[in-house]
Amino acid sequence: MKYTKLNFMMSVLGIVIYITDLIVDIWVSVRFFYEGQNVFGILIVSFMFFGTLVVQCFSYSWFKADLKKAGQESQHCFLLLHCLQGGVFTRYWFVLKNGYHVAFKYNSKTDKFMEEQFDPHKEVMDRMTDLSMLRLLEAYLEGCPQLVLQLYTVLEHGQANFTQYAAIMVSCCAISWSTVDYQIALRKSLPDKNLLSGFYPKLTYLFYKLFTLLSWMLSVVLLLFINVKIALFLLLFLWFLWILWAFKKQTQFCASISMEFLYRVIVGFILIFTFFNIKGQNTKYPMFCYYILRVLVTLGILIVFWVCPVSIFNSDYFIPISIAIALALVLGIIFLIVYYGTLHPNRNEETKPDETDGIAAERDCRMKYFLME
Repeated sequence: MKYTKLNFMMSVLGIVIYITDLIVDIWVSVRFFYEGQNVFGILIVSFMFFGTLVVQCFSYSWFKADLKKAGQESQHCFLLLHCLQGGVFTRYWFVLKNGYHVAFKYNSKTDKFMEEQFDPHKEVMDRMTDLSMLRLLEAYLEGCPQLVLQLYTVLEHGQANFTQYAAIMVSCCAISWSTVDYQIALRKSLPDKNLLSGFYPKLTYLFYKLFTLLSWMLSVVLLLFINVKIALFLLLFLWFLWILWAFKKQTQFCASISMEFLYRVIVGFILIFTFFNIKGQNTKYPMFCYYILRVLVTLGILIVFWVCPVSIFNSDYFIPISIAIALALVLGIIFLIVYYGTLHPNRNEETKPDETDGIAAERDCRMKYFLME
């Protein structure tokens, strides 16, 4: 797989979206504190801290693993950079620096001997793959909870300022970009798998994730209006349920026991919001059960919301929000069926494990065990 000029431009776009999302998050938290909404401000900062802390932990552990594999000692500067929350920026620096050389200056003819000993394209693609995994983690650990909170504040007050609208749009873009980028990077990292090529498969996959995610987030927001304790109990129950599922599937992503435990906890949190294949097995039935449960819970929330109307909620939003939830869920499932039925890269390979969102490649490929084995 070659690292092209288009790949380099996508890397530039990725860091632009990452920085924009970071700036907007800080802007929103400051705005909340300025307006006296300290609880919301603290929650935004907490989500940011939780997401970035997990990302830095995984990023540093991967740096250590890569250095150990190369026969080098772990450098303290990498530890310092990650403690200062600079792990992702460090990785982007390596990708842009080496990627620019490979995409614009590297000559495969003149550097043929070097390529036989060392493939610069593969190195840059591997670094891009690591970034895609880290962005996916941050999107669901930080972006999804923040988006739920932002939707809650907008619906609670019945109006929103430019900051809130910008934050919602940037969060949606960041989550959507990281999800699709991960799916593309997944396939590019596995030479024995079909690429997710073409505009329509990517767009269909994006709409499947986006609509099902939006429907669920709006449902959670409605449940928060009904009763915060019930909403938190439901989310914690689902988190615990999916953690048990991850332990039952015996994921093997990390070398150390402690990091593997953390990984399974994080996988459980991500499964609260969307489905991912956490094991290299056929996921037709687990996915079916997952979305049946999603439909039932969403339907239950809508019924309870209409039976027990909330006084603090603007009644003008009753019908539009309910229609939006139902319509987004239906559209999301339709796009899911279309994607896996007609557009999935492995749709004609019935004997192979279902490559829903995971990996199955060489042993030394880190992505092989990310959300899948």
